[in-house]
Amino acid sequence: MPHHEKKLLVIIPCFNEEVSIANLLTELLSLKLSYKVTIAVVNDCSTDNTLAVIRSFDVVVLNLPVNLGIGGAMQTGYKYAYKNKYDLAIQMDGDGQHPPTQLAKLLAQHEKNQANIVIGSRFISKEGFQSSFLRRSGIAYFHRLNQLFTGNRILDITSGFRLFDKKAISIAANSYPDEYPEPESLVTFAKAGLRIEEIAVVMKERQGGQSSIRTFSSIYYMAKVSIAMFFAYVRK
Repeated sequence: MPHHEKKLLVIIPCFNEEVSIANLLTELLSLKLSYKVTIAVVNDCSTDNTLAVIRSFDVVVLNLPVNLGIGGAMQTGYKYAYKNKYDLAIQMDGDGQHPPTQLAKLLAQHEKNQANIVIGSRFISKEGFQSSFLRRSGIAYFHRLNQLFTGNRILDITSGFRLFDKKAISIAANSYPDEYPEPESLVTFAKAGLRIEEIAVVMKERQGGQSSIRTFSSIYYMAKVSIAMFFAYVRK
């Protein structure tokens, strides 16, 4: 199918991102891509002015009545993509870390190799914002754990900048991890036989708000995600 006939949904989960979301949506709406692009913003019960800001733009607003967390917000977006028969979906953060200019790299990698999932990675070319040393250490640990469970070598395993094709969309719409879903979901997708690739992108430091992962280096977080990845590995 030619690019201009493919339906692409850009999914942006948001919780209290009033500082950064307006600039992000402005950049996205001015972007020229050879696809039928729709932007869907999932408002995860924000307590600031996020909802009013996103409603001022020409985007699909998926307004959750209760806070579901990042996993529930993302699954809401994938359910919308599946129901409306989108060919591709790209998830990106609402905090401005993922520049819209980098979207074309994920799309080009998918068109080149037809991977089911393409992950935008900070750690291939090591350009742009690289996160703190403690977070990088945690990411390296989950990279090795994922490699043990799946055989896949994914450097930026916690990246929330991802492209899904129809097959990946259908799986994510049906079942998606609740908390810190990026590492756990990659085990599930690998078990389903999906082909997962990375492409180098340049990210920025978050432009506002607070990260949902504020205790990344804690023993509690490491243990919780490790257990979740293990159960994703052994689950039938």
